Amino acid sequence: MKKPIKILIVLILTMSASLFVLSIGARISGIYINTTPSLPVGFYKVVDGPIVNGAYVAFCPPQDAVFDMAMDRSYINRGNCPGGYGLLLKRVFAQSRDTVSIDQAGIFVNGEHLPNSAQLTADADGHALPQYRLQAVLDDSEYLLLSDLNPQSFDARYFGLIARDQIKLVVRPVFTWSH
Repeated sequence: MKKPIKILIVLILTMSASLFVLSIGARISGIYINTTPSLPVGFYKVVDGPIVNGAYVAFCPPQDAVFDMAMDRSYINRGNCPGGYGLLLKRVFAQSRDTVSIDQAGIFVNGEHLPNSAQLTADADGHALPQYRLQAVLDDSEYLLLSDLNPQSFDARYFGLIARDQIKLVVRPVFTWSH
């Protein structure tokens, strides 16, 4: 093998091993990397904070047909949550005693329309999306989690409310570079 090719192979292997070790170190130190467009892309740190409106949280989706469909269509990743789902990062937009309405026009919290919350009828591949409907006052264990940045995000407009016991972490942005 020629020397330049050997050098390139060693360089690629070294970089790959370094990235792997860095990702393990980041996870151990409570740093998560978000690469999805639902939240700003970047690094998030696990914090010991309350689950309040505006907080970013990581949650395990409930095991049901909507999330099975989402995983089959690659809207969500595989992971260590029940059902083989990966943790999802979303922002809290409503909690206990908030009035929430979800329909095709979008999501309303306490009468205020949330930006980028209108439901789409189909995804980019033409597959029909669930048309979730809700009119409720949330109780102490219910949260509305979604993205206000990405009108195509797979979030509460398609799967509804998330229970408190499904929320595993509160995270804060450390360094982001989009939105």
